[in-house]
Amino acid sequence: MTREQFKKESGIIGKTPEINDLVDIVMQVAKSDISVLIYGESGVGKEVFARAIHGFSSRAEKQLVTVNCGAIPEGILESELFGHRKGSFTGAIESRKGYFEIADGGTLFLDEIAELPLTTQVKLLRVIENKEFMRVGAETVTNVDVRIIAATNKNLEREVEKERFRDDLYFRLKAVTLSIPPLRKRKVDIPELANYFINSYSSTNKRKPPVLTDDALSALENYSWPGNIRELKNTLETAIALDNDGILDASSFASLYIVPEVEMTHRNLPIFLKKSPEEVDRELMYRALFEIKKDLIEIKDLFYNRQNEIYQESRKTPQQIIPLDQLEKEAIKNALDATRGNKRSAAKLLKISERTLYRKVKEYDLH
Repeated sequence: MTREQFKKESGIIGKTPEINDLVDIVMQVAKSDISVLIYGESGVGKEVFARAIHGFSSRAEKQLVTVNCGAIPEGILESELFGHRKGSFTGAIESRKGYFEIADGGTLFLDEIAELPLTTQVKLLRVIENKEFMRVGAETVTNVDVRIIAATNKNLEREVEKERFRDDLYFRLKAVTLSIPPLRKRKVDIPELANYFINSYSSTNKRKPPVLTDDALSALENYSWPGNIRELKNTLETAIALDNDGILDASSFASLYIVPEVEMTHRNLPIFLKKSPEEVDRELMYRALFEIKKDLIEIKDLFYNRQNEIYQESRKTPQQIIPLDQLEKEAIKNALDATRGNKRSAAKLLKISERTLYRKVKEYDLH
């Protein structure tokens, strides 16, 4: 299997050297049972790589169980991981399997593993080394065969130095280490990611995928994305849900953010602010009215100037007056020819917005 086939089947998107190197490592280690430690900021796609490792392993037919170690209260953490015996504590009205037993024969993905308390880390190390554990309140051991994939957004070496993470567990987990770069360091992958999320969301919701304009793509590429791929996905899905005309340009994202006009010119994506649904609806309505008015003014000015030129020429040499829609179509066609189909440059030549150009291209079937 080639690297590109592997990426396509596992859902890993990216063409940067860093991503390609990671994919090569994953392809090598997937077939083994070796432990894997994945580093990366929140939202970079650590679980996607964990699923790829499990999906191409000999354990693929068994379960991949994902556990967010930071989301489970410390008081019930051991019960969740290892299970408990009936009557072992107040509320234990029946015996229950933990995540390790559920994942028996498969893979256990421990996300945010740095959040585990030290007492639980000791028991986790025993399970990894001896493949056995005891349920809470039990007197006998339970044997399991589980592959461990762990992930964290913290520097575990530093956590070990500060005695917040056991060094023996750290050395046991880091047999193979993957470090996934944040989205701001792999912006060349944003167009492919954006198109993937647009098509995926549109397919799920049974609607035609909207067109992502050049200015919108530039805005996405110039934003720092502190929430990484997860934030990009959520932003695009929200923009599509609020879209009404099948075109996503910079103003489509401005309806979700506060954008100074100067920054829009420099193609910077703005800062997200939480708003009530009523405020979002009202802002969307005002923005839509403003965009319509601006488009009408641009078209009016463009053709007023052109018609005036024709009138002045006709006074010198009488000729047939050309209909406005024909002039408009011809002007757009010439601009697209002159820019070799670059709609952004064509819009600048015509002195209209890119959104207006997209509408006219669709109207006159100039694709």
